[in-house]
Amino acid sequence: MNKIFFSKQIIDWYLINQRSLPWRKTRDPYKIWLSEIILQQTRVAQGLPYYNEFVKAFPTVFDLAKATEQKVLRLWQGLGYYSRARNLHRCANKIVKDFNGEFPASFEELKKLPGVGPYTAAAIASIAFSESVAVVDGNVFRVLARVFGVETDIASDEGKKYFFLLANELIDQDQPDLFNQAVMEFGALHCLPKNPKCIECILGFLEDNVFQRIAKQNSGIFKRCCQSNQKN
Repeated sequence: MNKIFFSKQIIDWYLINQRSLPWRKTRDPYKIWLSEIILQQTRVAQGLPYYNEFVKAFPTVFDLAKATEQKVLRLWQGLGYYSRARNLHRCANKIVKDFNGEFPASFEELKKLPGVGPYTAAAIASIAFSESVAVVDGNVFRVLARVFGVETDIASDEGKKYFFLLANELIDQDQPDLFNQAVMEFGALHCLPKNPKCIECILGFLEDNVFQRIAKQNSGIFKRCCQSNQKN
């Protein structure tokens, strides 16, 4: 598939079909970071009320840094994976102490923050700062594996490297924020783990009829994609 075509189609789809979510209406790195940490291992429907409560309680990174860990954990109660909340508080304190409340503006620097891995760093860098770096999560793995017929195991180091390189080859250099959000949203709403909407897919006319094949099979790479943790 033509890579420019893929990028254009996925962004066009997103502009029409995207969900209205508060963190998509801002380029504030604090709020984007907050949403990404909350949504790790968590569905959007579950995470949204927590996001709203955190923004209300801690409107800025300074407010979060000043809070006690007990207060942060209390607001986090019910989300599980409490190490995320502790790292959230640690990260806020580091940003205030070491960066005067300003988030680092690059992917490489963001990865050095507590609790911020490559996925979260890419999301912040691309959405808040328009850096051309691809986000690769379970949804993105699944979309790219299906669209490009990739059968490399996503659980392997080789697979993770391959998908990261592929996503960065595909990314729209002028609209990295829209591209990343588009691929993730496409995976969450259309290219579903179970019963994907292959027949009506906007990308569904590859020469090898890969979409017809995906719709019928429930094993191999596609099964592994479907079983990976999602942020839907």
